[in-house]
Parts: sequence; C-alpha cells; structure tokens
Amino acid sequence: MNDQPAVLCLRFRRIGGGLPDSAEYEGLLALLGAFTPVVEAAPPGAALADVGGALRYFGQDAAGLASVIRVRALALHGVDCAIGAASNPMLARMAARQAATGTTFVVPPGEHAGFLASKPAAALDGVGAATARTLCGYGLDSIGRIAAAPLATLQRITGVRTGRELWERANGIDRARVVPNAAARSIAAERSFPRDELDPEQHRRALLSLTEELGTRLRADGQVCRSLAVSVRYADRTGYATLTRSRTLPEPTAHSAALTSLAYRIQDSFALQRARVRGIGLRAEGLHDAERAAHQLTFDPVDERARRIEAVSDKLRARFGPQAVKPGRLAA
Repeated sequence: MNDQPAVLCLRFRRIGGGLPDSAEYEGLLALLGAFTPVVEAAPPGAALADVGGALRYFGQDAAGLASVIRVRALALHGVDCAIGAASNPMLARMAARQAATGTTFVVPPGEHAGFLASKPAAALDGVGAATARTLCGYGLDSIGRIAAAPLATLQRITGVRTGRELWERANGIDRARVVPNAAARSIAAERSFPRDELDPEQHRRALLSLTEELGTRLRADGQVCRSLAVSVRYADRTGYATLTRSRTLPEPTAHSAALTSLAYRIQDSFALQRARVRGIGLRAEGLHDAERAAHQLTFDPVDERARRIEAVSDKLRARFGPQAVKPGRLAA
C-alpha cells in the first residue's frame, strides 16, 4: 500500500442539491476524523484528508476507502461527495474537480503527467486568467507544454519565483501538506439600520463597510478566509425574516476588494432590491494562517496597485486608528 495515493479531496453535496449546512459540515469532518486525524477543513463544502495510515489499517486502496467514506456520509448525513485521490493535495483537488458526484477519480502514482498534460494552462492551481493569457501568448497553452518548457524560460516569462512554482505544479509537484485543523473558525460583523432601510445604495454601503472591517481584521491577525456568508434581516408580512447564503472565494484571501466583490454577488443573489432591510451581517469562514495560503499568480497591475494601497492603509490604521483611512464611497 506504500505506493498508493494517500490524499483525498472530498467535495460534499446534499442529495437534493446544494452544500451541507454548518452542522452537517461539522458532522462530515467528524466522520473523516474517524478514519484519520489528518483532516483539513475547506468550508463550506470540501475537505482534504491524508489517509496514508487508514489505507493500511482498513486494508483498502484509495478508491476502496473513498467508497466506505461515501457510504457513511450518505447513511449518516444524507450527503454525497465527489472524491479525488492522489499523492499530494494539488493533484487531489484537481482530481476532485474532475470527479462527478458519487464517484472517485484516482490519479495513480507516476501517472500525473498524463492526467495533467492535456489540461489548459488555466486549470493549473495558482494560474489566473492574466497569467494564462501570458503563457498562451508564448505557446504554453496546456499544462503539458508548461511542464516541458525549460525552467529558465518560465522564469524569464513570469519571474524567478513564479516560474519555479509554475514548473513544479505543471510537473505534479506540490510541497504543501494536509494540515489538520478543527472545523474552521470564523469572524463576523454586522450593521443595523435605525429603521427599515429601502435604499439599495445604503445596503451596498453597509456591506462595503463590513468587508473593509473584516479584511482589516484578517490582515492584522495574519489570516485569510476561504468563504463568506452574508445575512440580511428584512421586514415581511409576519414581522422579520433572515436570509443567509455563503459562497467560496476563488482562493483564500484577506484582500478587501476580493471580499467585497464576492459579498456583492451574494447580496445580488437574494433579489431583495425593494426589501425593507433592518440589518446586514457578514461572516468570514474557513480562517487559517496567511503564510499557508497559496496566492493565485497574476500580472494584473490594477490588483497589484490595490494591494499596495491596502498595505499602506493598514499601516495608517494601525497608527492612527481604524477610521484613519476608508474608501471614498464610505467617506461621502
């Protein structure tokens, strides 16, 4: 069993559709914990597990153990999953994206090159749209071509560090490990209106102030989050009701612009343009150390400039107080 894929990436889906709620998700993490102590939460609907020891204990290969886990998840929680199995977290995540719900996709040892070769450059972990366009401009439009390119060539195109990361990932190398953690922590903030607020612009301003607050707190604590949950309390015929929805970020981040963009999309999905809103809450979920987060490679000068401004603003807030710097839209 020593040469078996030992990392599983599980993507959970309810039988009726949708992601598991927080209680179900915690239960699924506990279920994985019965097989291995090395479980890394990736809320709201995924997890990584290093099952090297479990393979030997249960006398199963990766596909067999994945089937056992799936049956228990179905029986105990009514949740099915798509599972990717590989030798490292990056390959397992990519395999899970290829697996349909109810199936396991295994990348056998030594076969990662064939698994990766035909995939487009943008499918590689850490390659964003801007980086993919740059690579395609040099004819490196597939992971196989990136892997075959000389390291020095990639470093001339994208920089020394980025070039090495690209080359390693394209060749199936991932130096990250599954890091065991508890059900992911979260931080939250909310804004209440003195009366039922009808103006969508005021709703937007409140949400912007929340993402700015949580982004600043995350960066000050050296953390990033994996997902956001937006709650809207509004008046209806029976009094007040609350809607809550969460979505996963493209990558773990504490970047305020990325948090704001996702929060706005979640808010738009409520379709409450004419609602009488009394309060809005925002929760950042799946917190972990920023040092362990992989930042998506990008050549976007606008994004890089925003991050530099953000770093300067954080220093000013630390010195002069949280209200020292704020977006112009909130200062108006």
